[in-house]
Amino acid sequence: MRIAIFSDVHANIQALEAVWDDIRRQDPDEIYCLGDLVGYGANPNEAIEFIRENEVPTVMGNYDNGVGFELDSCGCVYNNPRLERLGELSIGWSRGHTSQPNKEFLRSLPEEIRLKNRAPNLLLVHGSPRSLHEYLPEERPEVTFERIAKAAECDVMLFGHTHVPYEKRVAETQFVNAGSVGRPKDGDARAGYVILDSGEVEFRRVVYDVEAAAHAIRASDLPDYYADELLVGGEVEPVA
Repeated sequence: MRIAIFSDVHANIQALEAVWDDIRRQDPDEIYCLGDLVGYGANPNEAIEFIRENEVPTVMGNYDNGVGFELDSCGCVYNNPRLERLGELSIGWSRGHTSQPNKEFLRSLPEEIRLKNRAPNLLLVHGSPRSLHEYLPEERPEVTFERIAKAAECDVMLFGHTHVPYEKRVAETQFVNAGSVGRPKDGDARAGYVILDSGEVEFRRVVYDVEAAAHAIRASDLPDYYADELLVGGEVEPVA
């Protein structure tokens, strides 16, 4: 069975539409989303409505939680005060520009999806089975992955949140980070997602109109920083 999995759309409708077109060409049996439909990008309602209209099973991301429940924070971890301030501006803008029906949809999302009646059996989460806010970069200590493998109780765990795709196997569990559709952080500005075929993983990258997505951010009241990030596929130095 071929399954397409994507994550971290972040209100980037241009990237989402391009990824969707590529997914349809791959003709998978099932399609899933690992959350974070909103945040940072300029089109939260359009992204949510696209997922709703196409009936894509989706788990709740930390940004979905923050916007859906109208919190002051997305629970993100920032490495300096400038980025933290930009993050506050982003979630405030996203809360104010997401409709109430779409916030209700975000609140309704499950924190995990388990696909048990198949081989391999799969667990879909945003961050980890311990918390939708937990970051699992590839360089985390192996003992961390061993503990999570025990909690996950699955053959394959699919997740996002870090915006950097990778695959590794620890303690008989295959960990697959799907990367990001709308805000890659691995130095590649193309949108990313994965195809899982009986445990074999294909990391796919899709060219999209990143200039249009960046322009939409600049035309809004969101910080231009998030447009700059899109153009390079990763973090840039924030302006004071």
